[in-house]
Amino acid sequence: MAETLKIEEVTEEITEKVILIGVSLQENDDTEDSLEELAELVQTAKAQVVGKAIQSRDHIHPGTYVGKGKLEELKEMLWETEATGIVCDDELSPAQLRNMEEALECKVMDRTLVILDIFAARASTREGKIQVELAQLKYRMSRLTGLGVSLSRLGGGIGTRGPGEKKLEMDRRLIKSRIAQLNRELDQVRRHREVARGQRERNQTKVAAIVGYTNAGKSTLLNQLTSAAVLEEDKLFATLDPVTRNLKLDSGQEILLTDTVGFIRKLPHHLIEAFRSTLEEAKYADMIIHVVDASNPQREQQMQIVYETLKNLGISGKKILTLFNKQDKIEEGELLKDFQADRTLKVSARTGEGMDLLKESLEEILREEKQFLEGTFPYEQASQIAVIRKYGELLEESYEADGIYVKAFVPAESYRNLTENMRAGESI
Repeated sequence: MAETLKIEEVTEEITEKVILIGVSLQENDDTEDSLEELAELVQTAKAQVVGKAIQSRDHIHPGTYVGKGKLEELKEMLWETEATGIVCDDELSPAQLRNMEEALECKVMDRTLVILDIFAARASTREGKIQVELAQLKYRMSRLTGLGVSLSRLGGGIGTRGPGEKKLEMDRRLIKSRIAQLNRELDQVRRHREVARGQRERNQTKVAAIVGYTNAGKSTLLNQLTSAAVLEEDKLFATLDPVTRNLKLDSGQEILLTDTVGFIRKLPHHLIEAFRSTLEEAKYADMIIHVVDASNPQREQQMQIVYETLKNLGISGKKILTLFNKQDKIEEGELLKDFQADRTLKVSARTGEGMDLLKESLEEILREEKQFLEGTFPYEQASQIAVIRKYGELLEESYEADGIYVKAFVPAESYRNLTENMRAGESI
């Protein structure tokens, strides 16, 4: 028991206490909401928020992020709260980072560093670890100058997971060499992904990419539909590595569901670049399932951020099915809309509400891209029925004297081949 208490005391001692600071550039912007989200990120990174501050300015201070008066206020807050660091809501330049650390005499971090730290802790697959390390090194390489002083103050906490201090101590040449090596490894993973994608296309397997703001319930949805056993937690970025599972619909059609990394405000460009191959799964998908946390007061802004991120990735022209998730947490009659979606549904991935309607909608979307086929296959072409069952939707099947009569919706790429195998005069 004494040993357990000792461990708990040590854990409590090394928990970082931080103050959050943001800059509001115009009245009624989302700085307050962004700071609330930053607090969640910091807590996910296992630090404690002991204070928050917002400064209203026309522009972010190029040298110290906030003005001189606010720096003095932060100094007092550090003393009063016994905080060990400051976390800024925007990505800092090397000069801003260095100047703030000198002025405040404490560890200074930014939103990007916190997100990178969470990703480093959550990455479990080889690809995920490569992507995170690549993003961290690119972020840190631009901040090598002047890091010597801050390194002596780190001593654990946010920003020290993943590659760690030894990477920070490398010179620029070694870091560039490591980045080149990681890019080569990532290219191999990307080629493997392209081969798998090509195989799916040859097999005519349709793919739906599940996208959404972080913690919207994407993993819970995948688990509910496919028993994927993906980690579910009420935390930002609970799951990081993409998961693909097969879903068999009531008609017998099969579709692949791919869960992607959650989006967030001010998603660091280092991460978008490093995770491009993963995020591009949505680019090559046949449709998008957009999961929205309907219980979140900021759902409208979160939806907009998802669409902006998709646009930045060059993802457009896809059928979009928006799911207003977590219906078990909201009152009935609440107005929910998404004008950018082709269809919308109200669901609860946790309770299973709306899952049958979701499957029906997927069937309908798949059917829209298929062609209607009616005719008779000679018995020597009976194997074609299995093709229809696997890739299409078999509506009717009867065994006649001259062959097997069918009505079905089939993929456009299969239609010609199937009609050629029918008896002359039976296809339409």
